Amino acid sequence: MLEKLIVCFIAGIGAGLGTGFAGMSAAAVISPMLITFLGMEPYMAVGIALASDVLASAVSAYTYGKNKNLDIKNGLVMMISVLCFTLVGSYVSSLVPSTTMGGFSTVMTLILGIKFIVRPVMTTKAAREGVSRKKQMIQSIVSGILVGFICGFVGAGGGMMMLLILTSVLGYELKTAVGTSVFIMAFTAFTGSVSHFAIGGMPDMFCLVCCILSTLLWARIAAKFANKSSPIVLNRVTGVVLAVLGVAILVVNR
Repeated sequence: MLEKLIVCFIAGIGAGLGTGFAGMSAAAVISPMLITFLGMEPYMAVGIALASDVLASAVSAYTYGKNKNLDIKNGLVMMISVLCFTLVGSYVSSLVPSTTMGGFSTVMTLILGIKFIVRPVMTTKAAREGVSRKKQMIQSIVSGILVGFICGFVGAGGGMMMLLILTSVLGYELKTAVGTSVFIMAFTAFTGSVSHFAIGGMPDMFCLVCCILSTLLWARIAAKFANKSSPIVLNRVTGVVLAVLGVAILVVNR
């Protein structure tokens, strides 16, 4: 019992920091730790990680929204596409070998972390206003289809793909990208976790509760710090957090 508590608390620290700073799915950290140290079945570990995302992402989204770093209109459009294809991805992931899950998201986390350190996202909100509403909607729908499938399939990839698309394709500045990302992830994580538990059965409730509480606490701390930071500082901190988590996950999975 003590081992479960320690593993879940440490996993929640990494997951919460990743969620609050970068809108990263908790599955990127929680899944490999539950699998490696507790011997949990991978599909169920992803379900617990996604469930941990729900409140952590919701609280982070509230913090970013309170600081006017959240685009709800485009976020809702993208969210609909993401939700639909999260279900598709979750079902497909139940049909393939567990070893195929998570590798993509780990590499994505490391690469994105390096990107934020080397090439910070310094786009301003004013630059986004020049894009037509129609183009924004089309981009959001197409992007949501891709992100939703990845989120449902590997759990952890959705948050990273969403952040990359929001900053590089849709032209969001980093704080608004993270705020919009966690807003969407709160709903996709809920959908993904419900579908995982419906297909794979109920999880270990002790691990579930511990992961949720730890992730929620650290996501709240990270989100408050992120919204008070300057863009360049946030880019650096986000990059370091992602790079460290990426390397740590690779080491744990060896």
